[in-house]
Amino acid sequence: MLKLVVCEKPSVAQSISKVLGATKRGDGFLEGGDYIVSWCVGHLVELAKPESYEERYAKWRKEDLPILPHSWKYQVTAATKKQFSVLKKLMSRSDVESLVCATDAGREGELIFRLVYHQCECKKPFERLWISSMEDTAIREGFANLKPGTEYDALYEAALCRERADWIVGINATRLFSCLHGVTLNVGRVMTPTLGMVVLREAAISAFVPEPFYTVQLMVNNFTVSSERFKEKMDAELCRKACQEAGTATVCKVERREKSEKPPALYDLTTLQREANRLFGFTAQQTLDYTQSLYEKKLVTYPRTDSRYLTEDMAASLPGLAENSALSFGVRPPAAVHTGAVINGKKVTDHHALLPTASMVKADLAALPAGEQSVLRMIVTRLLIAVSEPHQYAETVVELSCAGTVFSTKGKEILNDGWKGVERQLLPKEEKAVKVLPPLEEGEALPIEKAEIKEGKTSPPKHFTEDLLLQAMEAASADDFPEDAERKGIGTPATRAAIIEKLVLKGFLERKGSGKVKTLIPTEKGKALITVTPEQLQSPAMTADWEEKLSEVEHGEYAPETFMDEISSMIMELVNNYEIVKGAKVLMPGTTVIGTCPHCGAEVIERQKGWFCSNRECRFILWKDNAYFKKIGKRLTAQMAERLVRDGRIRVKDCKSQKTGKTYNASVLLSTETDGRPKFQLEFESGGGGK
Repeated sequence: MLKLVVCEKPSVAQSISKVLGATKRGDGFLEGGDYIVSWCVGHLVELAKPESYEERYAKWRKEDLPILPHSWKYQVTAATKKQFSVLKKLMSRSDVESLVCATDAGREGELIFRLVYHQCECKKPFERLWISSMEDTAIREGFANLKPGTEYDALYEAALCRERADWIVGINATRLFSCLHGVTLNVGRVMTPTLGMVVLREAAISAFVPEPFYTVQLMVNNFTVSSERFKEKMDAELCRKACQEAGTATVCKVERREKSEKPPALYDLTTLQREANRLFGFTAQQTLDYTQSLYEKKLVTYPRTDSRYLTEDMAASLPGLAENSALSFGVRPPAAVHTGAVINGKKVTDHHALLPTASMVKADLAALPAGEQSVLRMIVTRLLIAVSEPHQYAETVVELSCAGTVFSTKGKEILNDGWKGVERQLLPKEEKAVKVLPPLEEGEALPIEKAEIKEGKTSPPKHFTEDLLLQAMEAASADDFPEDAERKGIGTPATRAAIIEKLVLKGFLERKGSGKVKTLIPTEKGKALITVTPEQLQSPAMTADWEEKLSEVEHGEYAPETFMDEISSMIMELVNNYEIVKGAKVLMPGTTVIGTCPHCGAEVIERQKGWFCSNRECRFILWKDNAYFKKIGKRLTAQMAERLVRDGRIRVKDCKSQKTGKTYNASVLLSTETDGRPKFQLEFESGGGGK
């Protein structure tokens, strides 16, 4: 009897089938030995559209909301029906005794398999392959230690809750605001609070008024010391003059402290994405794509991890991995590998931190695309520095007194470059020159070589880059977020990149800037959406709370039914109690009102392709690319549309007959069908008429 192994992608199926000896090709699967290996193509099965529950939901109407399915329906995606049929046939084969779920070892991977399994109405037992590397040894070890599929039921429940919650919020909130405001406004459970953070940041930047400040700087003994800030230039000038007259400054404090800077922790996906954005300008999605490709090439471990540590059983292999990683990139391996800095099993969740693999030694790294090379170099560098010596230095704080004012500066002396020296070999960065101070004694008088005023201005908050937005999402916008703090963010490492890309794709955010690192700026459409969205849908704190509850569902600590009841209650309250923001229509981009609908009396709004009645029940539309006006040799302009809506008629000169080619003057009369569709009629100036 055979086991059917279901993978997430064909490329993964190829790697697994090679290890299992399933090399005989079939239509959409590989077979050999005791195994059949097949694959999904992303999400083969997805939640059904609202109209599959009731036909009336095909139209967007506020009175039909909220839409809250009691029994959820699923459908096979049109583009993947063929592969779904392959899997269904394989599951029903009499010689297939059981299955192995070999999709990605995470929430989404679990969902992909389970939905296909249930849609195929399969009842056969299944086991779970859970691995963090696509190396042959990891695959063999994983198949030697398959887990019962039931052990991951809670993970599946969490995935279902996430998917259904997103559907409920997205469908209902999008329809509600779109119906109320006459323009499509896409709302998402995670997308909207992410957008809200960017909009609020830009509002803070716009409202910021810079304030000037002044410092007095003294040049003494070839180094510079600075005063505290003065608000008034006059006060700074008085200080400068007094110092010049004094002629000398007295050393009143010399304090030398030896300090140690620990190496940073290993990468999880979010920290990798943030740093790749800072160093190379990669978007979060680009970094994820590069890392996923490296994973499938067996060069790095599982990318969608939220852990920055390793488990205790990995300690023995670390020195060898560090040495091989260093040799692969032509640098000296660390003299000593400090495993204790990266080993902490209590901080490892489903997957350990990102690592290069042993397979890298044999790989042709030069053949990799440039983006993949950069990301791999980052992951290798982070491993080597994480197990290196601390960076040790001595910091000297000096204070001088002159004319009653205290001046200060700091100097630095490197004692042991440690991990920073390793990093510098692999990832050169712009670094500030180390300021070394001369030997000084307290009470020493130093001649003032120069005294001058430096003017500065207070700085506004920074625009969001991808790096800073990912940080804000991870911290749920909290300003103070220690590196080792327990994270309660919005989205997950696996989804944050897609959320940012969706905001850009939907026209709510745009990337701006000429440098490699772009800023994320909200569009007028994005600002408008946040203006009309109530607090509960744009609150990072609330969304972070939902994410935490999903995590609790995943670990069997929170009832899925309770989570879904909370989401449904929130949406019901929103639909029943939301009051439209006064003047909101003015905020909507592309929503110029040209008049009232001749059929129903609602506002007629200009959009990209025409002038639409804002009442979704009404079918009144004046298309810009208008077939009737083309027929009479004319183009419908905004002025003409406005007059038609206002007066029901417009006079048109030099119309052209399609039959004779002759021109004529006439009036176009506008009326409507019973459903609101426009009807046109010609009224000739001679008194004749026609259509």
